[in-house]
Amino acid sequence: MTSESGSSDTDVVVIGAGPGGYVAAIRAAQHGRDVTLVEKNAYGGTCLNVGCIPSKALITATDIAYDAGQAEEMGVYAEAAVDLKEMVEWKDGIVDRLTNGVEKLSSARGVTLVEGTASFVNERTLEIETGGERDRLSFDHAIIATGSRPIELPGMAFDGETVLSSTHALALERVPQRLVVVGAGYIGMELSTVFAKLGTDVTVVEMLGGVLPGYDDEISNTIRSRAEKLGITFRFGEGASDATQTPNGVRVTTENEGEESFEYDADHVVVAVGREPVTDTLALEKIGIEPDDRGFIRTDEQGRTECDHAFAIGDVTGEPMLAHAASKAGHVVADVVAGETTTLDEFVVPAAVFTDPEIGSVGMTADEATERGYEPVVGRMPLNASGRALTLDEPDGFVRIVADGDTETILGAQIVGPEASELIAELALAIDLEATLADLATTVHTHPTLSEAVMEAAANARGEAIHTLNR
Repeated sequence: MTSESGSSDTDVVVIGAGPGGYVAAIRAAQHGRDVTLVEKNAYGGTCLNVGCIPSKALITATDIAYDAGQAEEMGVYAEAAVDLKEMVEWKDGIVDRLTNGVEKLSSARGVTLVEGTASFVNERTLEIETGGERDRLSFDHAIIATGSRPIELPGMAFDGETVLSSTHALALERVPQRLVVVGAGYIGMELSTVFAKLGTDVTVVEMLGGVLPGYDDEISNTIRSRAEKLGITFRFGEGASDATQTPNGVRVTTENEGEESFEYDADHVVVAVGREPVTDTLALEKIGIEPDDRGFIRTDEQGRTECDHAFAIGDVTGEPMLAHAASKAGHVVADVVAGETTTLDEFVVPAAVFTDPEIGSVGMTADEATERGYEPVVGRMPLNASGRALTLDEPDGFVRIVADGDTETILGAQIVGPEASELIAELALAIDLEATLADLATTVHTHPTLSEAVMEAAANARGEAIHTLNR
């Protein structure tokens, strides 16, 4: 790459080295393309550095500490001591290891790594600013993978001290006594669970009427019930309007629909009300891209934008805003750039929420199947009838499978329980392969395992379950 007096060409430039961007870069390099990967922060993006990986590391650590004190029924008497600073250092070590791995993998595939902030000059040229210096890079294809960031609320700007984003919350080195979490979506619920298990008095403020908007009542009520057992207090129907610093932390003001005001004092408030795309520095207008009214970039099923040779993947394109969906999109787009005709079928992209218990979902719910013209059948296996779930002392939850009533083809599944994030992969594969209830019900599953519940749920939908009453 040269200064403004010249330029150097690359076949493919990828902007953003998150789980979508670095996968796209490596895949394009595997196709023999000359690839440049531009990143202004740390390789690995939000997921690896301040999202999925660090949050799951803390969830694992806090689960160990919490479970140690909850096993009296098993004859185990223990009380764990927690040093949050050391816990965070352990988490950071994992992040560093994986970040270095991404960088080394990219370099080993011949990807040119460039640190800086990219913006478009025209349809074939980028300007990259690094430390006040500007260079230009011409390209044949651009892949935009700049990700997202936490949304700030009016009157509650992030300061990293009392008003925290999820990023700030994952870096706390002392366990707070009191914590207010604004938002009962998956980020808010995961963080609330972590701190409740560490002994924090947690209050969750949610404008809507329940936890995890978008999930059905059976799922959300299971998560809410367990959260309340952990001591989490919920304030539904209230929206946060202000956060004021106090000598001991912060005072959060909320209002309900009747315009009644409420105040909550805490050490910190975590605002977890969603994420917004990072597009403001790209100068998208220079290449004819007009984002939607929320700032997301519109794409077709191959990731192509309004600019024919520019693609966008991951959070910057909107839902489902999942790291693995971004990675798959990166793979697809790199193949398209290489001349292949693949597409991303988001129908078979599973989702997981790492609450207690976990949630895994893929495909359609029964209601969605009905809306699409199917006459679905539903099979269900409660985990309180699973021998393995009971030996894990995790009886809360279920496996639910939705299938076409005529052909028995699997249409979707929802799992609540331990390792739901792992179990859902079998159902995603089943949907992808157009498997049937019989395929799942007649496949021998190891005993005693949680995966047997998948087999039983499929059998239940056919009226053939052995270990639960049939529908």
